[in-house]
Amino acid sequence: MPTRAHAGFPAPLPQQALAASGAREGGGMRVLGISGLQGSGKSTLAAQVVDAARASGLSAASVSLDDFYLTAAARRVLARDVHPLLATRGPPGTHDMELALATIAALRANGTPPLPRFDKLGDDRLPASAWRRPPRPLDLLVFEGWCLATPAEADDALREPLNALERDEDQQGIWRRWCNAALARHYPPLWATMDVLWFLRPPGFETVHRWRLQQEQALQAAEPGRRGMDAAQLERFIQHYERISRQALRTLPGIADTIVALDALRRPIAQHAGAHDAG
Repeated sequence: MPTRAHAGFPAPLPQQALAASGAREGGGMRVLGISGLQGSGKSTLAAQVVDAARASGLSAASVSLDDFYLTAAARRVLARDVHPLLATRGPPGTHDMELALATIAALRANGTPPLPRFDKLGDDRLPASAWRRPPRPLDLLVFEGWCLATPAEADDALREPLNALERDEDQQGIWRRWCNAALARHYPPLWATMDVLWFLRPPGFETVHRWRLQQEQALQAAEPGRRGMDAAQLERFIQHYERISRQALRTLPGIADTIVALDALRRPIAQHAGAHDAG
């Protein structure tokens, strides 16, 4: 199960998300996407929606985009062959698209494939023996992820570095251009698997550091014998995500079906249909 960074959203929100998904027993699997920046509560809301669905008699499960990260070994190969920054999980190009698409296709076909899981503290995919199969074909899959449905940037936007990481470690722009090309080429088929998309919108990118630090602390509290990232390591880690996070903030309000605006404490303060749904 995902580690929850806070106690949960008010009960009406997961019920509304469940209703919006259109899931019904025997109606074929529906996929509800929940997009949001790091630490915004995506896994928490996903778990609440799954709980609500099961309480209604539906077969439901959640999976995270994070669970489809490439293995540490595969990322080391990319770091060697393309750019050293690709050793770090997260940006487009560090996910196993073949595994993600095959898993969702099998679920759509009323299969019960094992759902991959990623160990964030260990920074590697868990062995297949630790993956869990849904007990029966799903009526609802809640698919959550930090950059779900985010489109690639225009090439001109990549010219100047955005932060210290890009300035000091990607001076030629090789890494950011490679990630942007991967986002443009390989991710749209995965985005197309979602029937409904919700976007948890934070006040701004500046809140991400605090939210992600709380998430890291929750991970370490759950497994106190293991070490995670300290504040300095986390600061550098988040810079890998900044460019596409800012792109998500610019673009997802025009793509998502529903936007849930959050305050700095992750409390929902407004909810409205996105431009996509309104159109």
